[in-house]
Amino acid sequence: MNLCDKLKNLRQSKGITVYRLSQETGISQNHIRELESGKRNPSVETLRRLCDALAVNLSEMFNDSSDISYLSSAERELVECFRKLPESKAALLLKVAREFNES
Repeated sequence: MNLCDKLKNLRQSKGITVYRLSQETGISQNHIRELESGKRNPSVETLRRLCDALAVNLSEMFNDSSDISYLSSAERELVECFRKLPESKAALLLKVAREFNES
């Protein structure tokens, strides 16, 4: 997957509109659309701002494998906490997370 497709897929999978991404990064909506369509390439600074807003790191942005996942610090902490829970509490937490995800 190329960078423009990856950027668009990440944004959409997180439910972020171009407008919201523009507001969070200070990058114009038109510029984001041009990046997502492959008409422009991002500068390093633009890429850093996009990664920050999408809560991914550069490695994840350029990773083509869906088998490898790079977690943000909050995601990593959540996984670490989850792994320390007894099975019954872990199942309950997973159920709550699924409910939040559906609403």
